[in-house]
Amino acid sequence: MDTISLIKGLRFVDSFFPSGGYAFSSGVEAAVQGGAVGNAEDLDRYVTDLFRSGTGQCEAVAVARAWMAVTSDKLQVAKDADLELDAMKLCRETRMASRQMGRQVLKIATEQQKGQQGVAAILTGYQAEVEAGRSPGHLAVSLGLTLGACGWSQEGAVAAYLYQSAVGLVSAALKLLPIGQREAQRLLESWLPLIEDLSRERESGPTMTSWVPVQDIYAMRHSRLTSRLFRS
Repeated sequence: MDTISLIKGLRFVDSFFPSGGYAFSSGVEAAVQGGAVGNAEDLDRYVTDLFRSGTGQCEAVAVARAWMAVTSDKLQVAKDADLELDAMKLCRETRMASRQMGRQVLKIATEQQKGQQGVAAILTGYQAEVEAGRSPGHLAVSLGLTLGACGWSQEGAVAAYLYQSAVGLVSAALKLLPIGQREAQRLLESWLPLIEDLSRERESGPTMTSWVPVQDIYAMRHSRLTSRLFRS
């Protein structure tokens, strides 16, 4: 991957990118209020389990399939992954958050790829399907397509999605728990080997699976919290 391809893709996973991710905690807020997460060690276990049995087996697969849709020029591959992912997201708030962020990524990526033949066509086609209501437009699929169009490898695209997810969870925790930036960085460092392993495993684009009942339940409880800092 050349430097310009790297920079083009980095913009979409940077916290500066206006996807709206800062407004969502992905259930961490409810887990904190429910007593499941009270410190850095609890957060470590919570996120590790989420990645091993949920995000790394479900959304990561969607990223890999979307990347393959770009390289094979088969829009239906991305649509199928998008619809399957939508069906597997049990919590409405989490589902809507993923759609919102994905559509924002897709909108900007499509605008900036105009004029480029090949990869631009699949982004434009996918955006048309999303706007017509025939595809949900989830973040994992939008980002997989975008990073594929930017020239990233499949493993790199999956790793970027997982790392972005980890940063979002830690960022939310910084507002909810008595942990500081140094502890947050320690947690991110400790998750890097897991992110690497999951990224390599997803290269074959296997079937999506997810079994994280604790995290799903807390995500569902979020809407009924008396006080909330986040939208999910």
